[in-house]
Amino acid sequence: MSRICAITGKRPRVGGRIIRKGVSKKSGGIGLQLVKVNKRKFRPNVQRIRVKLPSGQVKRMWVCAKAIKAGKIQKA
Repeated sequence: MSRICAITGKRPRVGGRIIRKGVSKKSGGIGLQLVKVNKRKFRPNVQRIRVKLPSGQVKRMWVCAKAIKAGKIQKA
């Protein structure tokens, strides 16, 4: 399944998970040191729902939760 929203076009994005160790300077330490950066994916919350199109046709689409909450589609 391709995790792409049919309405907003949201798709998975690549980012990084940053791991730090140590005690912050504010707390009396020497600061936080960077240990590792892992690649990860930020995936949108895509759900398959029945959508009523403006033409009156009912179609199943992959739509992100943000578009559903915003009322950008009409559920069938």
